Amino acid sequence: MTPSHQLHHLIDPETPDLRIVPLDRLIEHEFNDVQRTAPLARRLANETYLKNPPIATPLEAGDPRYVVLDGANRTQALSSLGYAHCLVQVTRYEPPFVMLSTWHHLVTDIGLQAFSSELDAIEGLEFREIDLLHARAGLARRDFIAYTIRADGTVYAASTPGSSTIHQKNQLLNAMVDTYKERGGLFRATTDNLDEARRLYPALTGLVIFPNYEPSEVMALARDGELLPTGLTRHLIQGRTLRVNYPLAELKSPDSLEAKNARLQEWLTAKMTSKEVRFYA
Repeated sequence: MTPSHQLHHLIDPETPDLRIVPLDRLIEHEFNDVQRTAPLARRLANETYLKNPPIATPLEAGDPRYVVLDGANRTQALSSLGYAHCLVQVTRYEPPFVMLSTWHHLVTDIGLQAFSSELDAIEGLEFREIDLLHARAGLARRDFIAYTIRADGTVYAASTPGSSTIHQKNQLLNAMVDTYKERGGLFRATTDNLDEARRLYPALTGLVIFPNYEPSEVMALARDGELLPTGLTRHLIQGRTLRVNYPLAELKSPDSLEAKNARLQEWLTAKMTSKEVRFYA
């Protein structure tokens, strides 16, 4: 991005930063939901426009890659269809542009004994029974990497013996999620209220509660090629561009990236003038 292009968006925050970038420079930060990608690819194969661009943020100075914050299923679907380039909306990964919080996992349709024994068998992870208040406080201090609330009401904190790096903790979190993500139902939740969860899902097995992350942690893991568990990060994005409806033929064109971006800017100027593209600042 040229300095003038950077200045343009600082002067006029009402204009979205849309770019066409190589798909191989877009990296994910959490495991992709493959069950959603294949149907999306089939749909995109029969569509004319990309309705809403994925949201991405530059990785770091000197690195040409971007981390996809929202829309990884779209980038994976386009890649599977043979696209080399993708339209993205670029944003800064910090408040007020992006607010990062955490989804928790609500697990259903697995026997409680099987759910517990699979978790207990993870090497390098220790579970101890604890009350809910201490579990919440310990997770906030990062004394634990997660805690579970099982359908019988028992609460177990998951911790690692001794000190461990963010990479080691992430590997253990993935090991936890791997024990249940394809064996039962997995739903996103924002609460650790067991009664509320059971009202919504009578076949509840338990809740898995994760810590809140900092953007720097997400970026560091992505840079190093490590993925967070599926369905964990929750990004609330201010200034999202909707109803873009950019021609997929433009993305698949054999023209150079520079030519594609030049046409994109002409197209965007015309669409913003006619208010056909909505930018929610």
